[in-house]
Amino acid sequence: MSQPVPPRILSIAGSDSSGGAGIQADIKTITMLGGYAMTAITAVTAQNTRGVRGVETLPPHFVLEQVVSCLSDIGADAIKIGMLGSPETARLLADGLDSFAGPIVFDPVMVATSGSVLADEDTIAGFAALMEIATIVTPNLPELEILTGRETIADEDVFDAAKTLADRHGVQVLAKGGHAGDTSQVVDRIVSPTGKLASFAHARIDTRHTHGTGCTLSAALATLLGYRQPLTNAIRIARAFTYSAIENAPGFGEGSGPLGHQAVRKRD
Repeated sequence: MSQPVPPRILSIAGSDSSGGAGIQADIKTITMLGGYAMTAITAVTAQNTRGVRGVETLPPHFVLEQVVSCLSDIGADAIKIGMLGSPETARLLADGLDSFAGPIVFDPVMVATSGSVLADEDTIAGFAALMEIATIVTPNLPELEILTGRETIADEDVFDAAKTLADRHGVQVLAKGGHAGDTSQVVDRIVSPTGKLASFAHARIDTRHTHGTGCTLSAALATLLGYRQPLTNAIRIARAFTYSAIENAPGFGEGSGPLGHQAVRKRD
């Protein structure tokens, strides 16, 4: 019996030496969901669960060369974009992927779970070009504040802030609620430029092992969109996968530990 062809997922992101986030988390997520993972590495980090010790960005033209190498041969059914490393990389990717026909998930990574800054002001300014070509952008609340120019966003204002971003760039916005403070539930909200709204909630897990949560969710979402799942169903399954990975965290490290991708298989 022939095996089903896996969706081809290209992850464009930074490398995490400790394996918890970035390219490493993406590969694990895509693989556990049955996809075929490809990568274009934007930066190499020296980090662990306690923080980022150093970052070396790759030349923007070489990042794009990795992308072109993958797309011109194997091709891709969906693309996930995470840590960029430089504003030049953001602009080159926006131009290079403008004609890509499949879904693009953009996770606007600014700060690591440990608190280390992974994007300067110029790079964040370059996010606009990528949001113009993305299918969906997945900011957490602090990122949504920066992207919309708001100092704080109260719970009742999340939809409005997300709608502002969606209207500005013509993109679906999944506003992640994990940073909403000491609440018993995590509520994520999806907003489209047409005004369609939906929310997804689950009980908050009391744990410090959340390193790579945003990377995992966005990579899972890209994989499920690569399977041609409807967006709301893809979000539901991606959230369930991420939740289970947090539940199965192995407990490694002295800081914010990695998730347990190896223990999870969810695709329906």
